[in-house]
Amino acid sequence: MVRSISLRILPFIFTPLLSFAQLYTIKFASITPEGTTWMNVMREYDDAVRKESNGKLGFKMYPGMTQGDEKTVVRKIAIGQLHAAGFTGVGLGEISPKIRILDTPFLVKDSKEIDHLYTVLEPDIRSALEENGYILLGLVEIGFVYIFSNTPIKKVEDVRQVKMWVWEGDPVAEVAFTSMNIKPIPLSIDNVRTSLQTGLVNAFYTTPYASISLQWYTQAKYMVDFPLTCSNGAVVISKKFFDKLPPAFQEILLRNGKKFMARLTELGRKDNEQSRKELQKRGLIFTNIDENDAKEYIATGNKARRMLLGKLYDEAFLTKVESIINEYRKKR
Repeated sequence: MVRSISLRILPFIFTPLLSFAQLYTIKFASITPEGTTWMNVMREYDDAVRKESNGKLGFKMYPGMTQGDEKTVVRKIAIGQLHAAGFTGVGLGEISPKIRILDTPFLVKDSKEIDHLYTVLEPDIRSALEENGYILLGLVEIGFVYIFSNTPIKKVEDVRQVKMWVWEGDPVAEVAFTSMNIKPIPLSIDNVRTSLQTGLVNAFYTTPYASISLQWYTQAKYMVDFPLTCSNGAVVISKKFFDKLPPAFQEILLRNGKKFMARLTELGRKDNEQSRKELQKRGLIFTNIDENDAKEYIATGNKARRMLLGKLYDEAFLTKVESIINEYRKKR
């Protein structure tokens, strides 16, 4: 009798479990280490997606370069080993080079200008990614990037005296320093800390938050308190994979992606501001730039953007982006 009752109730036990079985797993990669704000927000995004899809859709995370650098991740997405990623400009440039215009030196002055650019250019960015096989889930401001060094830097000529690291294969960074008549030392991002310790390089560029997260700041004494650029990123997913999802799940991904990437931008700004204070507490000296030196830096940025014409973007797109910024500044 007991046995027959148990058999009868089994369907009622397992039916709810089956209805919550995950049907779609998004394999997501990032160079960002576990425990950082980026990955914490991605976990929140995953929780929201799982909840709204009744557990049928979710991410499997591969943080901290466990799937390789961003160029490697792009290749793995192309062959279906991965489906999505959180990219900096370097990875986005592998998909659609024109997006890298957002990372060019001295293009923007503050976060309000970045917010405005995102609002106006999002349709262009979305289309550029889709044309190359990706769906945009959300744009992210990673943060303003500063030069760190072991010697004080104020003028452009001071930068020429250091052994500057440049992200290997990053055309924007290479041209940025070339426009200053600097020959940087290209290295993959996972070799930077060791190279700083050995003296192969003695200067680098990154956000305040990343300098602490990656522990690079321990090899620097100074930070130039005049941002080189604003680092931009995005979470994207393979269009091929996305198109296989039911429309309801696509909507869940898109809506929550925009929501949580906006949250990540907000938290990232707070992280970078707090990191600036922390760097000063830990002994880094912030060097200031006077007005004439600032004009010289900005001139190198204009030069760099034109050096990239025909390589990453055309003149029409460059004119459009610079016009958006100039008109916004006039209104402000």
